[in-house]
Amino acid sequence: MPGDRRPLVAVLTANTVSITGNALTGMGVPWFVLQSTGSAGKAGVVAFCTMLPVVLSATVGGPVIDRVGRRRVGIVSDLVCGAAVGAVPLLEFAGVLRFWMLCGLMAVTGLFQAPGVTARGVLLPTLADSAGMALGRAAAWYDGASRCAGMIGSAVGGVLIAVFGAQNVLLLDAATFAVSASLLAFGLRGLAEAQPRKRSGPAPPRAYRRELAEGYRYVLATPLLLGICLMTLVTKGLDQSWSAVLLPVHVREKSAGAAQLGLLNALFSVGALTGALAYGALAGRVRRRPMFTVAFLAGGMPRFLVAAVTGSVAPLAVTMAVEGLAFGVINPILATVTYETVPQELRSRVLSVTTASVLVVTPLGGLAAGFFVDTAGPFRTMLAAGGVYLLATLSPLVFPAWRQMDLPDSPEGRTQSPLQQGSGPEPG
Repeated sequence: MPGDRRPLVAVLTANTVSITGNALTGMGVPWFVLQSTGSAGKAGVVAFCTMLPVVLSATVGGPVIDRVGRRRVGIVSDLVCGAAVGAVPLLEFAGVLRFWMLCGLMAVTGLFQAPGVTARGVLLPTLADSAGMALGRAAAWYDGASRCAGMIGSAVGGVLIAVFGAQNVLLLDAATFAVSASLLAFGLRGLAEAQPRKRSGPAPPRAYRRELAEGYRYVLATPLLLGICLMTLVTKGLDQSWSAVLLPVHVREKSAGAAQLGLLNALFSVGALTGALAYGALAGRVRRRPMFTVAFLAGGMPRFLVAAVTGSVAPLAVTMAVEGLAFGVINPILATVTYETVPQELRSRVLSVTTASVLVVTPLGGLAAGFFVDTAGPFRTMLAAGGVYLLATLSPLVFPAWRQMDLPDSPEGRTQSPLQQGSGPEPG
């Protein structure tokens, strides 16, 4: 009998709306900085200021999400991010916006972004169960909604920036956060898992430290999760260098405009949406590790190489479409494996840890890319980044812990975590 799909639909719709706005900001802010300053280094500084608070809030935010409540955290996150993004064009229109103000406002969005994303993400198994949907398929739909939003934002973002200017596009982004917050407020009302958790035991500071440590210990005791964190730590930093600096610089150097930048991002999003939906149809019938490895190899290094050696945007357009198709299967696989591995009571804490660990290098990605582009040039920077990306994506072929991606495991059937058992999963 079909379950109640309203909470799942509400979260998917909220994600679609807010991520569409994020796509506009992701293009609008770097383009605004490049246009106003002409400096790739300053674009990297803004990216650094945006991502560093994401890492900080993810590092310590897990227990807070449980205590405040996943619904409340999601709503507050959207409202604060919307206010910070909206302040950028308002200050610009008033003629008082300074570079340090832009950095500060982007830092505020980063500080509240990670808890909001985590709060919604940890509800996915509950939402899938309520909707009567297999977890793998729900994860594919969840990622597909994000990809669809990226596609919409990228497709219209470049045109909107070219026609109305980056400042007005940021106002539109602020409005999307308000819509997302409203959807969460009504769609998750009454859902028990989205409410605050009342705990008895030690005083709040001691309990907080204990709960925070539990998340880190669990990741360290689980070789597969640790391997995922280490690999994606490297690739996320390089992805940030690509999206925040290298891609905008490449497009600008090839005498293309914001519309072409939007087209490239839209092609990636179309491919990613297709890949996510295809995986949703195949979930449970294909081995995860081979598909995951091939997808990362196809989607990671080639874009850097193509951008480095080609003299136009057209070859990169084809590459990014293929890259999107490959990357579309990665997030659903990672989400399914993580939810199967982590018990429900630890998900907020563990997902905060994994988010923090994979993003710890991300703030440096844009900063380092901006520095190396200004000093060594785009060609050498792209070749170096592509080489490092290739080495990172070979790890599933080298380390045995990754074989556990294909082992069935379910937290619902688990009575003890690896910490309680005294050891983590053995490498296969």
